[in-house]
Amino acid sequence: MNNGQLPFEKPLVELRNKIKELKQFTQDKSIDLSDEIHTLEARAKRLEEEIYGKLSTWQKVQIARHPSRPTTLDYIRLIFTDFMELHGDRLYGDDPAIVGGIAKLDGLPVTVIGHERGKDTKDKIARNFGLPHPEGYRKALRLMHQADKFGRPIICFVDTQGAHPGIEAEERGQSEAIARNLREMAGLQVPIICVVTGEGGSGGALAISIGNKLLMLEHAYYSVISPEGAAAILWRDAGKAQEAANALKITAQDLHQLGVIDEVIPEPKGGAHKDPNFQAKRIKTSILKALQPLLSLNNEELVLNRHQKYEKIGVYTTMG
Repeated sequence: MNNGQLPFEKPLVELRNKIKELKQFTQDKSIDLSDEIHTLEARAKRLEEEIYGKLSTWQKVQIARHPSRPTTLDYIRLIFTDFMELHGDRLYGDDPAIVGGIAKLDGLPVTVIGHERGKDTKDKIARNFGLPHPEGYRKALRLMHQADKFGRPIICFVDTQGAHPGIEAEERGQSEAIARNLREMAGLQVPIICVVTGEGGSGGALAISIGNKLLMLEHAYYSVISPEGAAAILWRDAGKAQEAANALKITAQDLHQLGVIDEVIPEPKGGAHKDPNFQAKRIKTSILKALQPLLSLNNEELVLNRHQKYEKIGVYTTMG
């Protein structure tokens, strides 16, 4: 990747640079090259449609991991108002890899929670690249219980490669924290809307994505394991990540067809980082659409709605 350029985008970037050079040359030398520029722009348009209209699973994974892709804090700033961040799990400490707090969505008080990868190198390191420790998940659960107490809908943004796999995380009960979140989220009596905005990796993603509605950006992915991790287990070769990605069916389109997610949210050509404001508006529209019918349900109906959503996923038989 070079300056945010993905490998498959190279021909398009080179063509756009050529157009830019011709325009600059026209301006500097006062030579009319409008016909040549028009031809190249038409070619760039066709190439753009060809590249982004037929993205492979692995290319979507690369877009989901783009360093300039908007983060949870970007979406909070663009979608919500009056956001007040809350910190700490009241047990061990605060985990910057998960952010959360109270905000308003078109005037409606809500609780917002999400993974936060960080922006620059210093911020990414401080936030552990969006890989939460147990205290991050316990902070998220504390905020969810608070929302449940005061009747606030919960909005979760999912974007992580997974939970932090270090020894210190295991010592502090990583698996227990994730498992508790799964159990508790299943029984919360307020609407829960979850949006996978980038990477949705393993239990680290699942721990804040048990909701009444699960939405997913067009080029995000959601999987029980990363493509590299699957390749290392299946073939003992992480280099076969592209093959694993295809087999895992991890794209928004695959998961919508399988009934795992409820809606695919379109992205600008090239990904959400191309136009964060446009992407935020799309996400907000989808959240409001998903939330509206849930607001009319009572507590028991909300829990039943959530249970039925997950009961419908997959194929299984029961034995009486």
